[in-house]
Amino acid sequence: MDLGIRGKQALVCGASKGLGRGCAEALAADGVNLTLVARTADTLEQTAQHLRDSYGINVIALACDITTSEGRALALAACPQPDILVTNAGGPPMGDFRDWERDDWIKALDANMLTPIALIKATVDGMIARRFGRIVNITSSSVKAPIDVLGLSNGARAGLTGFVAGLARKTVAHNVTINNLLPGAFDTDRLRSMQAAAAAASGTSIESVQQARAAQIPARRFGNAAEFGAMCAFMCSAHAGYLTGQNILLDGGAYPGTF
Repeated sequence: MDLGIRGKQALVCGASKGLGRGCAEALAADGVNLTLVARTADTLEQTAQHLRDSYGINVIALACDITTSEGRALALAACPQPDILVTNAGGPPMGDFRDWERDDWIKALDANMLTPIALIKATVDGMIARRFGRIVNITSSSVKAPIDVLGLSNGARAGLTGFVAGLARKTVAHNVTINNLLPGAFDTDRLRSMQAAAAAASGTSIESVQQARAAQIPARRFGNAAEFGAMCAFMCSAHAGYLTGQNILLDGGAYPGTF
């Protein structure tokens, strides 16, 4: 399927590896020019060069911290009028809420709620003026089914979800959609770090933890970045103009609810 977005400009955050890179690659495959943002310069440039070589598109690689006002200013200077915005930032640490102080909550809110809102605020009016815009926020399956050790993430991402639910109904009349993409268990560095922590706590091997976790998923496997990126690319396509304010859950069937 031709997604109808060839030649569009996209700003993709957290794009050097993992799910962000999967989204960047899927957009690149359909001819979208990219501004990629991540904190690690070497990894980011390797990703950017791979996409240039593979798809013949224009790629700007910008190493900065998108969760800071300085980082956002740099990203928006490099890509001031994106047609597509994919927000993404690493999740806050696991733990017990009794151990978290106010600063811990502020960091989580800054990264996983206030940063996407700031990026949306900076770009959505331009999209409305041009009569095309696609915004996808990479959040978490914890928005649908909270994860007890990820309370910081549960709270911050739920706040973003509530904000998007209201704004997305105002922008869609201008062909600007805003949606959230919720990953379940995907084979990423973050999942592997959580599995390593679980293995250490239980005195078992990482392989045993991985096998047990995969067995709990109806698909009997973890997701991969390519299939996540393909869904993101469709949500950013010209064909998705009637999809807004939604939480699209990709979790291999792990969430047991009907709604």
